Amino acid sequence: MRKYIIPAICYLLIVVILLNANKITDFLAVTISSNQILTIDPGNAYTKDYDFIYIQNSKDYIPYSYNDLLNILYGIINQGWQEFTFYCPSEYTECINDISNITKDELILTHINNYVHPYNSFDSMKASIAPSGEITVTVKYLYTEEKIKVINEYVDKVINDLYKKDDNDYDNLKRIHDYIVNNTKYDIERNDKKTSPYESFSAYGVVKDGYGTCNGYADLMAIILSKLNFKNFKVATTDEEISYESNGHVWNAVYYDNKWVHLDLTWDDPVSSTGEDFLHHKYFLVTTEEMKQADSGNVNIEEHNFSTSFYPEFS
Repeated sequence: MRKYIIPAICYLLIVVILLNANKITDFLAVTISSNQILTIDPGNAYTKDYDFIYIQNSKDYIPYSYNDLLNILYGIINQGWQEFTFYCPSEYTECINDISNITKDELILTHINNYVHPYNSFDSMKASIAPSGEITVTVKYLYTEEKIKVINEYVDKVINDLYKKDDNDYDNLKRIHDYIVNNTKYDIERNDKKTSPYESFSAYGVVKDGYGTCNGYADLMAIILSKLNFKNFKVATTDEEISYESNGHVWNAVYYDNKWVHLDLTWDDPVSSTGEDFLHHKYFLVTTEEMKQADSGNVNIEEHNFSTSFYPEFS
């Protein structure tokens, strides 16, 4: 009799395991994920330790909603991790579908990327999604250590030369704003032809060659603002807000004088047909209403049209 009982028990165990395979996988996934939380690496020196309305640092890296997934992706790049694995729990039945859609949506990823320190902004992000719910995110960052070193030397010199501890924030930021505008030319070639000998799309191009597009201006200013401990992020024109007359744009948002205001060095450094250099302050620490007023005139500027669903600080 014993020789029949043992195989029968084994058979029943196999049936139970097969019937509950998904539950067991989910349990192991959550268990492993929980253990990872206790052993994950800390963020790098450029990790922002404050949250925003649209996006926050993930607390446990176990997603139970669409917003949790957004926060996890933000947490990964904000920490500066090159690779991170997390798991979808069984309670969140749409997790795999949602993470697949998010990581394929360049618009959403761009806006998430705008909230991190430029040194932690990604050049590319890929997600490997297993049917079991294991998600591995791999990030390639825009700035190399060599480029960061060059930019930091520039930033330290600018702050040492222009930032006066006894002066007010407005005048200090204005001097820095003016210095960057006066020493940078907008890269028309990259804007018009999508090619250029300069890395003007990044702060490195502004620092090394003195040429920048809006991305370069905004990144450099964001690096300086973070160095001076101003809360900040970047704002981008939203795709559905772009008309045929607008190419899209990015600029800075900074928490100044107890409110969020705009700071756009690119439009304060306008391109002239004669090649003459200009320095404006129309977009220096302005409210959204003031920015819209500056945009109106003989030529209506549409590049500052942005969605408050992505940037609710300006709602």
